[in-house]
Amino acid sequence: MSYRTSPAPITTMPPGIPFIIGNELAERFSFYGMRTILMIFMTQALLNHQGMKDVMSEPEASKWMHLYMGAVYLTPLIGGLLADLWLGKYRTIMCLSMLYCMGHLILALDNTRTGLFWGLSCVALGAGGIKPCVASHVGDQFGSGNAHLLPRMYNLFYFAINFGSVFSTLLTPWLMKNYGPHVAFGVPGVFMLIATILFWLGRHRFAHIQPQPRLFWQELTRPDVMRSMAGLILIYLFIAMFWSLFDQTASRWVLQATRMDLHLFGIQVLPDQIQAVNPLLVLGMIPLFSIVIYPFIGRFVTLTPLRKICFGFLVAASSFVVPAFIESWITVGEKPTIWWQVIAYVLITAAEIMISITALEFSYTQAPARLKSFVMALFYASVFTGNLFTALVNASIEKVGLSSSLNGAGYYWFFAKCMAVTAVLFVFVAMFYKGRTYLQDEESASLSA
Repeated sequence: MSYRTSPAPITTMPPGIPFIIGNELAERFSFYGMRTILMIFMTQALLNHQGMKDVMSEPEASKWMHLYMGAVYLTPLIGGLLADLWLGKYRTIMCLSMLYCMGHLILALDNTRTGLFWGLSCVALGAGGIKPCVASHVGDQFGSGNAHLLPRMYNLFYFAINFGSVFSTLLTPWLMKNYGPHVAFGVPGVFMLIATILFWLGRHRFAHIQPQPRLFWQELTRPDVMRSMAGLILIYLFIAMFWSLFDQTASRWVLQATRMDLHLFGIQVLPDQIQAVNPLLVLGMIPLFSIVIYPFIGRFVTLTPLRKICFGFLVAASSFVVPAFIESWITVGEKPTIWWQVIAYVLITAAEIMISITALEFSYTQAPARLKSFVMALFYASVFTGNLFTALVNASIEKVGLSSSLNGAGYYWFFAKCMAVTAVLFVFVAMFYKGRTYLQDEESASLSA
């Protein structure tokens, strides 16, 4: 049976959206559930082939955590090229989702460093490879008749991501503590299988934009497109510093939480469960920003996407000041309450909404029709770049040891300063950047601010 190859000529939400949202919810449960327990697993439960403990030090685990996260966001280039040059988005997503499921199975069965390496490799290629395809597949469902619904759709898309992750972030640490890593890694694998099935069920409701390799290369080498791509890559280099900070909520912030008073509302939580604060806050803050904060700021200044990102950079810098103070208190023997980290989560989540959601929509609209997945992959490569920077910093600390100036609170102050400098420099990018907006069913592009 043939599939529809263009967006439906409607003014309402496209018919395939429920299947995309369901897939994203289950896939994000899978991804964040596994990621949530990874630091505790590497530092407390990793085994050798004789069944003995073979755990990592904090800097070593942080280094490998961010190398893995970097790989997850570099492999989108592979998925994007597969989709745009050969398989198309739908078939690329289906093929790589099966590899994704295999990675979860390896992690569930083999708790050694060998199993960790191969399991994370499969997950990185699967999860990373489908990222640009899923994000651009969402946009492909919209034409000129319902393009005005794209911002709402990407907010809904991000809502599904966090709705899935909040439950997995709470559940998988509990499974890890009570049933061990086999079950804790296995349950996210089951959800990834559910995500794959849901996406397959929606195949007849989707618009399947077909790959056209010749047009891909023609479009990529056009002078105006090359200039546009250069501008986007510059923006992504700045965004990389935000990801360098944000993804440490799954590494350094978790390890810091192990040395804090973990009582919230009189209930003791696990150190890796505190990560659930981020998706919980996102669920509440998305409507808050859309309905209250953005309209309020818009009364005083025109709030373009790049200005939102710039404000987000400043808030992200402030979010790392809080753990810097926390670490200084821990160093002198105090045991601060986990509520201080909750404050830091409020700040970095606000930054995430201003930067990540905005950049996701901005990337799709700025990408020419035949380069949608490829441009999304370039956006995700900014996460790779940020995590690579963090991994290199931690590798340096691991090599130097206790004599490093980045031990203790100095570590967090270093990243806060890097983010603040990034925000200041980005002001000039926001002032001079000019872009073009493209939709799948439009032959011409309109200028955008």
